[in-house]
Amino acid sequence: MDILFKKFYAIFNEFLFQNVVPYRIKLKYIPVFTQQISERCEMNLDAMDLKILTALQQDGRISNLELADQVFLSPSACLRRVRLLEEAGIINRYSALLDAEVLGLEVDAFVQVTMRRDVEGWHEDFALALQQWPEVVGSFIITGEANYLLRVRARNLKQYSAFVLEKLYKTRGVLEIRSNIVMQTLKDTTAIDVALLLQ
Repeated sequence: MDILFKKFYAIFNEFLFQNVVPYRIKLKYIPVFTQQISERCEMNLDAMDLKILTALQQDGRISNLELADQVFLSPSACLRRVRLLEEAGIINRYSALLDAEVLGLEVDAFVQVTMRRDVEGWHEDFALALQQWPEVVGSFIITGEANYLLRVRARNLKQYSAFVLEKLYKTRGVLEIRSNIVMQTLKDTTAIDVALLLQ
């Protein structure tokens, strides 16, 4: 009886969210059909898609059968939705998240870097250099006085200092560096809360 109910509920849910759902989120995306050809399309995200995205962000290794059961869809309908989300680029990739502290990377720092504007090609040189630095796990162009914000991980202060002095300061065009070392992490997540899409 329980199996029959789940099958009925899955079919009903699929019909409900395709035809009756009161809101749909329209997103622009570019699905890549080949390496040469792409086409700009629009994708409507409904409540069922948001449930799938939430579940996959919590456990990217969940099987399709488990995911379908969790969101009350048939396995085929669930897999079809996941494939569409992947093709749309909304699901960018699946990866394992490593625990930096367990691995012994005790230093977590945010570094503001200001460049000399009179040095030709300063942005191109810096962007190329930071790709070679394993200590940098995030890099951003920012507004304000500084040009870049880097997130840097290191085993200890000695390794962090070596990175700043031997790599960062010696990069052509670097004018000023301001380090902010994290004392305690209150929130650090790679997940995007789907509630943001409903606001």
